[in-house]
Amino acid sequence: MKTIAIVGAGAGLGMSIARKFGQNGFRVALIARNEEKLNQLVIELEQLGIEAASFQADILNKEQIEKAFAAVKEKYGFIDVLEYSPTPSFDSVAPTLDVTEENALYQFQYNVLGALSSVKQVLPDMLDKQSGALLFTTGGASVHPVPMMGNVGIAISGLRNYIFNLNSELADKGIYAGHLSIGIWMQPNSGVQDKIADIWYDMYTKRDRVEEFITEDRV
Repeated sequence: MKTIAIVGAGAGLGMSIARKFGQNGFRVALIARNEEKLNQLVIELEQLGIEAASFQADILNKEQIEKAFAAVKEKYGFIDVLEYSPTPSFDSVAPTLDVTEENALYQFQYNVLGALSSVKQVLPDMLDKQSGALLFTTGGASVHPVPMMGNVGIAISGLRNYIFNLNSELADKGIYAGHLSIGIWMQPNSGVQDKIADIWYDMYTKRDRVEEFITEDRV
């Protein structure tokens, strides 16, 4: 049985991705800061017949990320898929004219360094096995500038560059790197999250494109 580790897992898109991959034979490792919420998600997945476990870590803390992934490997072994999709809190977002060194650095640490720390925990094993997938979900500002997301856009556009470089370096090594950029607001219980999870699974299985940009027309 394969394993997917979802970093930044929550009740919205993260849960939809967990259900989609879980219903296709994956065990699910949920990684996020709030252990109580994670445990509730595990219960919901288990009620659907999906094997799941929670692992607490703050993505701003490299040591916690290392510890969480070590625990995932101890429980499940090889991690076949890493999906990275943390969402910064609204109060950490700054529009373009309010971007400072401090709030730009925070978003870089949150979106980019957290991703780098997570990739570091799985990529060596994937290279040894010549198998695996690295999936990254970001907001639409990674592709099209959004002034109200000034500091976030700086970070996630840089992350997008890294993802494309990963794809170039890893495609001939049996490892897929993909990016899904969400250019719409995802209302709770709208079903949009499930449709996006379907797109992710299609990208993972087909491996025929590096990126999808999600618009109203796409879902």
